[in-house]
Amino acid sequence: MRQLIAAACLVLCTAAGVAAQPVVFLVRHAERADAGMASAKTPGTDPALSGAGLARANALAAMLKDAKITAVITTEYQRTKQTGDPVAKAAGVPLTVVESKDTAGLLAKVKAAPGNVLVVGHSNTLPELLKGLGITEPVVIAEDEFDAMFIVTRSSPPTMVRLRYR
Repeated sequence: MRQLIAAACLVLCTAAGVAAQPVVFLVRHAERADAGMASAKTPGTDPALSGAGLARANALAAMLKDAKITAVITTEYQRTKQTGDPVAKAAGVPLTVVESKDTAGLLAKVKAAPGNVLVVGHSNTLPELLKGLGITEPVVIAEDEFDAMFIVTRSSPPTMVRLRYR
């Protein structure tokens, strides 16, 4: 009987450990205020979010309100900080800002953060981050795509789910 109880406890503990596997949520910043304008291609610009982008950022916060987010990591640009800020406020955590060109530094912050993490990046940085997290499937994010969310389990090997949010 003791062996049966011990085996049941082992199975339950293992299942609970798998269910509690931390994840990384990765999203591209929401819609920019200058989308479609010539200045959007000008180096050095730092546009804020549009009204639609702010609404999407708030929708993201509502969607992740029960996700037990422990860290929100963004790049230095207004659009990523404005996308992540509602989530950070709802979770009661500060924004961690990393330079967009520092993929290795961003990856290190993600790997060092305990629990569930939100990363807000760009169409050209998220695919590299996903690779760094162990995802081998190639990922392409279109220039007009703002609703993709990637959920990566922190397991070995990691798994990824790609969703859409509005």
